[in-house]
Amino acid sequence: MIILGVILLIVGFVFAIPILWTIGIVVLVVGLILMLLGASGRAVGGRRHYY
Repeated sequence: MIILGVILLIVGFVFAIPILWTIGIVVLVVGLILMLLGASGRAVGGRRHYY
């Protein structure tokens, strides 16, 4: 999710498409939150890792 968020941010910035920029930010933040919860040893949705 983090990589997808970064790709969407870059594409949205290069082609000046604001909706891709917004979706990229949301996907990036959700990916970072899931990564931090998984790294802290807390299982989220029955899974310990998201990758």
